[in-house]
Amino acid sequence: MELRNIAIIAHVDHGKTTLVDCLLRQSGAFRDNQQIAERALDSNDLERERGITILAKCTSVDRDGTRINIVDTPGHADFGGEVERILSMVDGVVVLVDAAEGPMPQTKFVLAKALALGLRPIVFINKVDKPEQDSDRVHNEIFDLFAALDANENQLDFPTLFGSSKQGWCAGSVDADRTDMAPLFDLVREHVAPPAVETDGAFRMLATTLEADAYLGRILTGRIEAGTLKANDTIKALSRDGTKIEETRVTKILAFRGLERVSLDAAEAGDIIAVAGFAKATVADTLCNVAHNEAIPSQPIDPPTLAMTFSINDSPLAGQDGDKVTSRMIWERLQREGEGNVAVRITQTENQNSFEVAGRGELQLAVLIEQMRREGYELSISRPRVLYREDGAGNRTEPIEEVIVDVDEEFSGAVVEKMSIRKSELQDMRSSGSGKQRLTFLAPSRGLIGYHGEFLTDTRGTGVMNRIFYSYLPYKGEIETRRTGVMISTETGKSVSYALWNLEDRGPIFIGPGEPVYRGMIIGEHARGLDLEVNPLKAKQLTNIRASGKDDAVTLTTPTIMSLEQSLAYITDDELVEVTPNAIRIRKRLLDPHERKRESRKVSTA
Repeated sequence: MELRNIAIIAHVDHGKTTLVDCLLRQSGAFRDNQQIAERALDSNDLERERGITILAKCTSVDRDGTRINIVDTPGHADFGGEVERILSMVDGVVVLVDAAEGPMPQTKFVLAKALALGLRPIVFINKVDKPEQDSDRVHNEIFDLFAALDANENQLDFPTLFGSSKQGWCAGSVDADRTDMAPLFDLVREHVAPPAVETDGAFRMLATTLEADAYLGRILTGRIEAGTLKANDTIKALSRDGTKIEETRVTKILAFRGLERVSLDAAEAGDIIAVAGFAKATVADTLCNVAHNEAIPSQPIDPPTLAMTFSINDSPLAGQDGDKVTSRMIWERLQREGEGNVAVRITQTENQNSFEVAGRGELQLAVLIEQMRREGYELSISRPRVLYREDGAGNRTEPIEEVIVDVDEEFSGAVVEKMSIRKSELQDMRSSGSGKQRLTFLAPSRGLIGYHGEFLTDTRGTGVMNRIFYSYLPYKGEIETRRTGVMISTETGKSVSYALWNLEDRGPIFIGPGEPVYRGMIIGEHARGLDLEVNPLKAKQLTNIRASGKDDAVTLTTPTIMSLEQSLAYITDDELVEVTPNAIRIRKRLLDPHERKRESRKVSTA
């Protein structure tokens, strides 16, 4: 059977996973009456809740004697490390672009990686069924993007299909008959080259993804570059520099067939498989025959740009929700994450109870925190901070992001003003039709921390912001942080309605009545710039003196409940987010008010 290996790459929400669903259905991978969840490959709970792909997934379809291995990749920039690894095991890519939005930052990012590897893309202009589609404009924009990314002549001569993965059709033009996905199947078979592999050589495979299985242990996925692998064969793992890591017996060979993983007795060069049996080998290691000693070169991964400190939860409420609260448990979990996710860097700090976790962006780290709290961990998380570098002349540089904003014209002024406060530079402003404008900025990553919520408020929820790492550039100077103070609890217990009602005049409240609070916990925002210590447990004093009128029942304003991402963006350097399986709280780093005063005096005299 002939083989084709392709990846589907696109910006977030342009329809990759929906397209894979459609290809699986039309290839006969599902029965007609089989109940399959929408976006079948987004199997992770967080992926379904957020509507995004976080982990790359493999599947395959059989069509007219050809097996097509398909990799569905993440579209969000924070998970770009997944995409970079995946491209090394495919021979072609389908670049999916929204017929209204056109090429977006992540499209540019993954396309640049694919072109650099010499892959010849197929362009699929999706969602042409949308009323606001402008496929001709988008087609021209894609060509301009290819040219700007230094595509060679073969790559510039890319085939284009127009279609709707939701409706299940594609064609060579918008006006052609709309039947099924046959043109895409045919184009993949004709345009994508078979795997360039050695069928007779010694077995070699580059591990590109890692996962843990309760029964099989570590499972490494990759494409066989040479030779054949059989179950129970003895093979070894080499690190990037060719050092032997371990030698083991292959306990299981798994292949991707539709939505299932099928056990194989043997696998041949060119196929994408998963191997079980290794105890130490990880992503970017070479799995090979015991007689082979040369590692397969692997793609360098872009370095992390943002870091947070994960530490144990030492609040008075620690250990009441989760069952994984010690620093040893947290460290072991973070190490497992670092093994499988090469875009995350885990390091120990001078404090034995805290660890630095560096990644691509707020979303990537927030997803890791959310996964850990669902697994029963309790954590204290610091404010995100960017990772600076020094250039050749010893000057400090910082990560800069390209930000593309689509916004109604009436709100563009407010967005430009807020972005300029954050030291952003406006690169381009143009009309995108229907009363909307597209603004392009170069902005420091640290200036964008916490801005998204404010952006949605300023644009009445209609604005769309997309970000992608651009480069390290000279430091832009100080950026103004949060102007307001916070209300800090002075007591430990359960909050009282009467106390919260009396505090509402001071600013928004973050908690409701009857919620556990402790000394040093932040319960609301103080509208003025100073922090305010308050007692949320103070009840109304009862007397035997009759009031002239009847006492009205206390009516509280609905509290401002902040999500994990909002909390991480809100806190300042002297504050932490307490994360447990059932709660997200904001607190001061130092709970004791006297310690806070001593610390503030040290900072002011430093």
